[in-house]
Amino acid sequence: MNRPAVSPNGQIITLEAGPYSAGIATVGAGIQSLRHGGRDLVLPFDPDLVPHAYAGKTLVPWPNRIDSGTYVFRGKTYEVPVNEASTGTALHGLAVWVDWQVASRSEHAVVLEHTLHGQPGYPHQLQLRAEFALTEEAGLTVTVSARNAGRTAAPYGVSSHPYLTVGRSVDDCEVGFAASRVLMTDDRLLPLELKETAGTDYDFSQPRVLGAMSLDHAFTGLPDGGWEVSLRDPATGDASVLSSPAGPEGSGWLQVYSGEELGRLGMAVEPMSCPPNAFNTGTDLIVLEPGDEHAFSYTVSAG
Repeated sequence: MNRPAVSPNGQIITLEAGPYSAGIATVGAGIQSLRHGGRDLVLPFDPDLVPHAYAGKTLVPWPNRIDSGTYVFRGKTYEVPVNEASTGTALHGLAVWVDWQVASRSEHAVVLEHTLHGQPGYPHQLQLRAEFALTEEAGLTVTVSARNAGRTAAPYGVSSHPYLTVGRSVDDCEVGFAASRVLMTDDRLLPLELKETAGTDYDFSQPRVLGAMSLDHAFTGLPDGGWEVSLRDPATGDASVLSSPAGPEGSGWLQVYSGEELGRLGMAVEPMSCPPNAFNTGTDLIVLEPGDEHAFSYTVSAG
């Protein structure tokens, strides 16, 4: 019996609004593409291939890394699978390779949902929701929410993994964002210490060409009134901008990665609720008691 081939990205939901168009993958609740006037704002991936380097994925119930896949929560030790052999860490949560369900959709928006059931290492029940809303004025706004539907308190963190692009190597692009502190890491990309960015190579408060600089760092000390990261082509003025709002749905952390695994054709800009290894350090870790909810959002637009 012949059956249609199944895509590794599930369905690709197409959204349209004025000059914007987007493709949303149900597997991993990911941004497959985002364009403005036919120009890519995020680095697209082939719908028929497994996306490399977590491109576009929604990262829950933790972003970034857990050291050795082991953490202690309320006096008990838990172990989750290590999935990055080079660092010996558990990377980017438990929902990036599952097929989220379409709860509603229109020409301009889609809502995806997934129930994360308890499993060894994370014995909690979370109801997850990711809304992707495209407007002609604002671009693509992503809102990720979680509700603890279980009976036990759950440690929680959230992020998203789009790669901003302007159609050329990030080496030639101007990068700009305001962050007063950068988290220095060891050779396994685990936290060592926070340092002030002023007067260092990690100060991008005045946009500048990235050049050959390699980044895979978490930043904090972000503006209280909301913040944005811009990637700009100085030759054309084209830009891709990711912004985080003020208030409880904003993000206090930002991971910036210069995209070596993707040939530096895009720069990962990851708004995060907490830094790497927060399940162990407790830094800005969210604890969802039964019935608690948390939401975070960000927007990607043309500059």
